Amino acid sequence: MDQAIAFLAKQGTAQFIEWNPLKATPVHLPNNAVFVIANSLSEANKAATSDFNQRVVECRLACRFLAKKMQLNWRDIWRFADLQKALNYSLEEMETLTNTYLTQLVYTRQELLEMFEMERDDFVENLLTANTRQSEVFKLRQRALHVFQESIRVKTFVEVAQSPTDGTIHLMKKLMRQSHESLRSLYECSHPNLDQLVELSDKLGVGARLTGAGWGGCIVALCDGVDQSLQYIDYLKDAYYADLAQAQGRNLEEVVFATSPQRGAEIYLEKSGVIG
Repeated sequence: MDQAIAFLAKQGTAQFIEWNPLKATPVHLPNNAVFVIANSLSEANKAATSDFNQRVVECRLACRFLAKKMQLNWRDIWRFADLQKALNYSLEEMETLTNTYLTQLVYTRQELLEMFEMERDDFVENLLTANTRQSEVFKLRQRALHVFQESIRVKTFVEVAQSPTDGTIHLMKKLMRQSHESLRSLYECSHPNLDQLVELSDKLGVGARLTGAGWGGCIVALCDGVDQSLQYIDYLKDAYYADLAQAQGRNLEEVVFATSPQRGAEIYLEKSGVIG
């Protein structure tokens, strides 16, 4: 996703990115929309833990679990998009399917072995990754619900943008806040400092969510106009960064700042001076 937007970005619009085939559709934002990026200054070495890969494995297991329940060739279906296509279901129907069959908060390895009718070695070799082979419990329900509910939020965000009203920016803020809550409680990739930044955003009526892979890094916040963005930045400097050890001696202008969508990477032809 990051790589796609780096090349497909257009000035003044968000982009709705789809895959298979790759496609980007401009999403026009309200004229008064201003985004603020705030770095939590908390970093997680994702390469040193299995957290990221664990989420990937859990999503694939949830997909195959549902495929088997629906009597499909589950060994060949490991992406939710492929499962949705095979069933010809809407996103809302996929959410209902998840609630119907993935009823447990946690599934043990033994329960999944019985469900998939697999031997332990086969399960480890074909359904896990190198750094998740020791995992004994898996949260399939939470991960699947996050994926489908987040996709519904993305669809709603696009629809709201396409039919703007006086309440459009408020609805967009609400969707972003719901997104963060799902990332925190269902996908579980947030960080206490990210949560603190989002909760501070709530107090000023700013819609915010973590951005990137999570477990640290930044939030992106949607403000209603330049004045609110300036007030919001000043508020974060006082309420979050002033007492944060990692922020001491830092240039806060590089840590929390307003921004807007700009053009992505382009090819510059030196001889003609043409940008393509």
